[in-house]
Amino acid sequence: MGHREDLLEGAKRCLLEKGYARTTARDIVAASGANLASIGYHYGSKDALMRQAVIASSEEWGMSMAEAPAAAEGAPASADPLERFAETWDRVLQHIATEPEFIAAQVEVLGLLPRDEGLREAIGAVLPEGGEGLVALFEGVPDTEVDAETARIVGSFYQALLTGLMVQSLVTPDALPTGHDLAAALRRVTTGRVL
Repeated sequence: MGHREDLLEGAKRCLLEKGYARTTARDIVAASGANLASIGYHYGSKDALMRQAVIASSEEWGMSMAEAPAAAEGAPASADPLERFAETWDRVLQHIATEPEFIAAQVEVLGLLPRDEGLREAIGAVLPEGGEGLVALFEGVPDTEVDAETARIVGSFYQALLTGLMVQSLVTPDALPTGHDLAAALRRVTTGRVL
């Protein structure tokens, strides 16, 4: 790897270990083995590098979530959309439970968005792609088959649930709903039937 890649890897490590706001340029240099001047040369600023680290970490987390095995080894995903919804949320929730440092860093970044226009723009630029990925994950299709309007509407729904569950996992990790709990809630909301 060159300095650019080393810096990004170092920034991603710092994001998990120290958080976004507490990471200094010197922390990144120490974690990467690069020199201080290389941050400006390759990224323009520490903030630009940290924004890229947030995006790269999120993409990697999303890809690893999509590649996680189904709960039952080798079992095909259910053809029933509500059952598939429950099974997929169980996989996502397992992923959330095993990555508390990543979740904490993501929630911290969300809190910074109102005051950091550059961060807000960087995340806003990749949000549609994240929606596509979530729709693909939950529908069991390649993300190339997800149209922009579906990604906007349905992807936003999944992103809202995911964000809320990430926050909840930090506040009450032992009280998270299961995928089947979420499916039961969705059934109640859409049909009015008692759980």
